[in-house]
Amino acid sequence: MSPSPTPAGARLDPMGGHGVLRPLSPLPPEWRSLLHAFVLQARRTPDRPAVRDSTGAALTYGQTLMRAAALARVLSRELGPEDYVGLMLPPMVPSAVANLALGLLGKIPVNLNYTTNQAMVDAAVVQCHIKTVLTSAKVLDKCPIRPAAGLMMLEDVPAKVKAADKLLAAAVAKAAPIGVMGRFLPGLRARGLDDLATIIFTSGSTGDPKGVMLTHRNILCNVLQVQEQIHLAEREMILGILPFFHSFGYTIGLWTALVLGKTVVYHFNPLDARTIGKLCEEHGVTLVAGTPTFARMYLKACRPEQFKTLKHLILGAEKLKDECYREIKATLNIEPMQGYGTTELSPVVSVNVPADAALPDGRTIHANRPGSVGLPVPGTSVKTVHPETGEDLAPGATGLICVKGPQVMSGYLHKPEATAQVLKDGWYSTGDLGFVDEDGFLTITDRISRFSKIAGEMVPHVGVESAVMSAAGVDEQQVAVTALPDPRHGERLCVLYTDLGASPDEIHRRLVAAGVPRLWIPSVRDFIQVDAIPITGTGKIDLKALREAAARQPA
Repeated sequence: MSPSPTPAGARLDPMGGHGVLRPLSPLPPEWRSLLHAFVLQARRTPDRPAVRDSTGAALTYGQTLMRAAALARVLSRELGPEDYVGLMLPPMVPSAVANLALGLLGKIPVNLNYTTNQAMVDAAVVQCHIKTVLTSAKVLDKCPIRPAAGLMMLEDVPAKVKAADKLLAAAVAKAAPIGVMGRFLPGLRARGLDDLATIIFTSGSTGDPKGVMLTHRNILCNVLQVQEQIHLAEREMILGILPFFHSFGYTIGLWTALVLGKTVVYHFNPLDARTIGKLCEEHGVTLVAGTPTFARMYLKACRPEQFKTLKHLILGAEKLKDECYREIKATLNIEPMQGYGTTELSPVVSVNVPADAALPDGRTIHANRPGSVGLPVPGTSVKTVHPETGEDLAPGATGLICVKGPQVMSGYLHKPEATAQVLKDGWYSTGDLGFVDEDGFLTITDRISRFSKIAGEMVPHVGVESAVMSAAGVDEQQVAVTALPDPRHGERLCVLYTDLGASPDEIHRRLVAAGVPRLWIPSVRDFIQVDAIPITGTGKIDLKALREAAARQPA
């Protein structure tokens, strides 16, 4: 897929946003669903490497299609008429094949978050009316969660594959006309662009988990948006470390790779830095996407030469601090590219790239602006509104970020009121605060959920974290701020830390001496030492675990 240049004299955003709206190419007409797009790619490049993982498993595109078709035949006998089928599997070759097989069968895969807790998984199972969950004995050995549904072990599948399944899968994958394949793989005829492709559940860090409904059109458009923004090479080698229950892992690690004909190498644990370094070196990985937290781990545990083939290092989910940016650039001789997205947006909204971009006013600028999260991907409009009144703000003004584009979800599963709160006239309200500068670059300043209202004033947790880290001379892996209810002031700030290099009393004195606003300075009693700052399985600070840890401390 060749990128589309921005035409000279392209119009300013006609959708009302004040980001730069660059046009997105139409979806190829043969992309009638994610499954069609994958099948077409497998037919064009059957011998090209498709999926690999750290166990040594490796499949070409042709083999991947055949395995998925055979598994679909087995699942057609094992599953009932339910639409939604759960998966509790890490990102590896078998889980990629299982997601494909469910799609080919016409089912909607729901990848469950095995790094969370029983209540969150149960909520997902209940909301989707899931009857069966595909999992593995190895997963269950390491994970205490047991979904409230029937469990089908992938280890049991080989014994259920009949010779007829293999023969039919090979014949369909290799020889059947694409128009005929739907007779054997019903998902090819039953699912279209505006049908649901998956449900991805939010983390529930700010309330009950919500099921984000993403269509085939949502994800395919985001695939095309990523391609036209980043300009992936013909033989890109992608590192797949983000789980499929995470929207980035699902869209980039599964569908962007397999729709566009790239190769992806998976590993089940993004925290296993040494193995990841070896995989990058062995397979010549060219694209790594993750969080700054993961990147710091890899810098500490891996040799720089293990990343010598790396061309794209895309970091998101948390702020990329200046010192981390400089360390990565100096150590790996590559510019880390900060990006931004949310589950509800399939997920990619914007990303910096190490190239030039044409703006609608005819100027050409360098499309990497450190500190920002980049230009919106083609076809995406961004604006900011007043957090309380909803009034549109002028360009450059900080406010609540709203996004419109083909990647906007269709809504939350069975939650029309929650959907109406965040979707208005096609605009999705992200819950993040930031601004769009005069060139269209988006900068994130904070999340509304990471503010506390103390004595009537909004106090940003990130601002307090920065002040504490500056006073202590430590980095963000050692400090995180949360808040608990307070009868006098509404809320009170709590600082969780691993090592401050000084007593809380001393840090408090330094904050006062530095002129930090009084309401921003936590009480000495609310400095809480912990063994480690909790993070989620996708590398973000675990906001719910932070609050729970703070609440466990005696008042």
